[in-house]
Amino acid sequence: MKIAVLGGTGFIGGQLARQYIQQGHSLFLFTRNPHKYNTGNPLITYLKWPLQGGDTPLAVDALINLAGESINQRWTSSAKASILNSRIETTRELAQELEKGIRTSVLLNASAVGYYGHSTTEIFDEDAMIPPQDFLAEVVHAWEEEVKPMAQQGIRVIRARFGVVLGREGGALPKMVLPYKLFAGGRVGSGNQYLSWIHIDDVVGLMLHCIEKDGVQAAVNFTAPNPVTMDQFGKTVGQVLHRPHWLPTPAFVLQLALGEMSDLVLKGQQVIPHRALETGYRFKYPFLKEALEDCL
Repeated sequence: MKIAVLGGTGFIGGQLARQYIQQGHSLFLFTRNPHKYNTGNPLITYLKWPLQGGDTPLAVDALINLAGESINQRWTSSAKASILNSRIETTRELAQELEKGIRTSVLLNASAVGYYGHSTTEIFDEDAMIPPQDFLAEVVHAWEEEVKPMAQQGIRVIRARFGVVLGREGGALPKMVLPYKLFAGGRVGSGNQYLSWIHIDDVVGLMLHCIEKDGVQAAVNFTAPNPVTMDQFGKTVGQVLHRPHWLPTPAFVLQLALGEMSDLVLKGQQVIPHRALETGYRFKYPFLKEALEDCL
């Protein structure tokens, strides 16, 4: 297949590119500065984003949008504006390109399980309709609104709601396991908050599954089928690394250190990938211990 990717040079995009090339797919990676990249691989083409007026229209089998400012930073007023605006503006640019410069029948647009807000008791699948009650939920709801006009144009739109992505080479995992490597790991906050996680290999595999399955559209939860509490997560990290799980981190310490961003670890949601399972996707890493053993 021919697959175009916006935001394809980051943590998820890099792994996606490696695996899809191995499978023989052709990739078109959009970037603001394509001259920085030159792999010499004939299956990868770097293109300037947005497309220039004289460029030949690009026809691809699928388009994946992963672009957006990282949420892993202190949420100052300016950072919040950048987190929101980077997603809204890029998606609007994408809508314009789909009208004039890019031809595709499938769009997979990144989103997040922050859509569902926070709960220690509720279990959320894709049918849950939760009004936004915090900053991250507001961002996700606004982001998903931007892709609705594309669906109205007849494009099959998939809203990929990512949980915490676990991988060897980036994402949140290195920071999460660092205290354990220093023999200082333990319960974070109450420990009862849920972590909805997914291995990077399943992110890449589920993306391709969604693209290839004609019936898959609307929201899809990109989470493993077995979410865990943060206390369970910490204990499992300790088992895998052969380190103790003993030193609690009180909530107020994280709130002082991270500000509002501490919500990412102090609050959580239990999210189930109902749509992935019902359409036949088989997770390579459905359980946390095996996922961590591979990553660590």
